[in-house]
Amino acid sequence: MVFIEISRLIVVVIGALVGLSVTEGSSSGAHVLGATIGVLVAYVIGGVFGRGVQHISRKANRRWRDVPAAEILAGALLGGIGFLVGAVACIPLFVFVKQDYDYPIAAAFAWVIGYLGLKVGTAKGGQLADAARLSRRLAVGEDEAHLGAVMADTSAVMDRAFLALGGSGLLGAEILVPELVVDELRTLAGAPDPVISRRARRGLEALEAIRQSGVTVSLVTGDVPEALTTGEKVLVLAERLQARVITSAPDPTRDQRLSGVPIVDVRALVADLAPDHVPGERLRVDLVRPGTQPRQAVGYLPDGDMVVVNDAAHRIGEEGVEISVLSTRPTSQGLIVFGQAIDAEGNNAIEEGGADLGVRRGHEITGV
Repeated sequence: MVFIEISRLIVVVIGALVGLSVTEGSSSGAHVLGATIGVLVAYVIGGVFGRGVQHISRKANRRWRDVPAAEILAGALLGGIGFLVGAVACIPLFVFVKQDYDYPIAAAFAWVIGYLGLKVGTAKGGQLADAARLSRRLAVGEDEAHLGAVMADTSAVMDRAFLALGGSGLLGAEILVPELVVDELRTLAGAPDPVISRRARRGLEALEAIRQSGVTVSLVTGDVPEALTTGEKVLVLAERLQARVITSAPDPTRDQRLSGVPIVDVRALVADLAPDHVPGERLRVDLVRPGTQPRQAVGYLPDGDMVVVNDAAHRIGEEGVEISVLSTRPTSQGLIVFGQAIDAEGNNAIEEGGADLGVRRGHEITGV
């Protein structure tokens, strides 16, 4: 409301000045009449103008609210540089041609180059910001701007649930990642162990995907004692920034007792949110490989959870095999579902002994 009234006042002043200017050289009565008409007209126009600008600003705010600041900054920077380059490139027109149409040609050329710079900046703003290290936090002292942010350690970034939680905004609008965590991920990505290497590469890709989704991912640097472990260094940085730590470490509660830093356990959170496949529920799964026990087949649900099917080795390679759930087991890698294939008549294809045999076999599996 204040914006509208101030805008109206500015327009009213302009209207009064215009009215006085139009009646310049006339009698004092004409001056008063001109100023009065200018004020009245400007009062109406000022209200319409103020409300229109406020409406446009609200629409722009909704549109740009989820655009990363790095993209806006890069777009404005490259757009301005492009406009200047376009204007400078047209100087020969004013030197050699010297015609009235030089100005619209120069304006059009500068506008086109500036617009191209704006589009390139907004499209590549994140990468340009990373290249210029604009998203890096160089000061890690107690900064109120970090309030409410979460700091991810190496185990959290490597967790398969990190991308889903971070990309959806459930971890907050800003995720802090210590540079030492990124360095450790890069080291692990080249490790000889294929499992660890794959998970580290997935973590690095998850950070970029989360940033592309609109969540701010900020690198954090700071002086920490070299004698500390990576996990302890993360806790020190988090305590300085008053940030929560998100982790998938085996014993986060122990670290929490030692540091007092609030900790979010990803594994416990995922376990609480895991699908509840009750015994007897029927699922369809593609069987892709043999299990570790004889006659077992293994498939995967759409969310990545493993399904171990008893007495189904002969059906490996089939798609959409209907199974009946026997039991489930949560692990650090996700949920393992044990099941029994359903035959064409809709019956469990199990041997003599019924469901008890299937359940027993499901619980005997420990090395899947």
